[in-house]
Amino acid sequence: MELHICVLAGDYAGPEVIAEGVRVTQAIAARAGHRVKLSPALLGLGAIEKTGKALPAETWAKAKAADAVLLGAVGGPRQDPKAKVRPEQGLLGLRKGLKLFANIRPVKVYDALIDASTLKPDVVRGVDLIILRELTGGAYFGKPQGRSGRKPERTAVDTTAYNEEEVRRLMRVAFDLARGRRKKVAQADKSNVMATGRLWREVAHEVAAEYPDVQYEDVLADACAMHLVRNPRQYDVIATENLFGDILSDEAAMLAGSMGMLPSASVGAGKNRHGHLKGLYEPIHGSAPDIAGKGIVNPLATILSCAMMLRWSFGLTAEADAVERAVEKALNDGLRCADVRSPGATIIGTREMGDAVIARL
Repeated sequence: MELHICVLAGDYAGPEVIAEGVRVTQAIAARAGHRVKLSPALLGLGAIEKTGKALPAETWAKAKAADAVLLGAVGGPRQDPKAKVRPEQGLLGLRKGLKLFANIRPVKVYDALIDASTLKPDVVRGVDLIILRELTGGAYFGKPQGRSGRKPERTAVDTTAYNEEEVRRLMRVAFDLARGRRKKVAQADKSNVMATGRLWREVAHEVAAEYPDVQYEDVLADACAMHLVRNPRQYDVIATENLFGDILSDEAAMLAGSMGMLPSASVGAGKNRHGHLKGLYEPIHGSAPDIAGKGIVNPLATILSCAMMLRWSFGLTAEADAVERAVEKALNDGLRCADVRSPGATIIGTREMGDAVIARL
């Protein structure tokens, strides 16, 4: 199989972690007899500085032509917060254009990293859940959106809007995911105060009726945030709208000790030439400008994102499993990047962690 991947290294620490993800992907592909074709392109701050656009036409063309897209991170302190063209617009435009409506964020606490979490070991031990976030609707895309007026009468508006098909398609992804896991779905909303929340709950119940073998529950988003730090093991798949998913998934990241450990996949209904889901794969952390260029950023979230890419966009389950086992073996052998350091562990850099994973494939 030829794995055609559009590679968007992004800004600051993005190129560092992407380099290791690509190396691991190439290594496991070579072992299995596959070919890797890379199409690098610009996105985000670097794209704005060179082309004036956050998502240049050349990047969009390469992303559409590829089987999957691998992204580092965009944005950072060089950007002007008042600028009309912002790095995040490139990422949002890519998600919207590729119709990637579902963001899958697995949160797994490795036994070797129990002490990396700020929560008690008894709380986080055995946590293995997914936050499923709707990506193309809600407050991030609703109209009207903007600011008006001058001091002392400045105003701003963000509109949260959903239609029932947007809710239904995400909930079906949630139930399909749960069927391959522990068969539990929780839908997080604010139906007590928001009309969109009441729509989410109503449609979610309709979809739940199609999956009688899966346990379903409603939960208010703020209560879900509380339960994630009190008893996270109760959750299997949490499905929610765009804004709440953004917040809850970052909170859940801390269960694992660091954002540097958590991958993500953004998928939709579109298929690539191999008949698998065309997706965008990225670590959930940002561009980490404070440690960029020092060779110390943790690449494991990106490497695990590549494992998700192998599984979802290429159907290479055995290869994906091999990458995930190699990551776990490296951690069990006491190797750590600085963000998940622990007493007695060996602290290594970005490149060295990539080497360690490759050695254990």
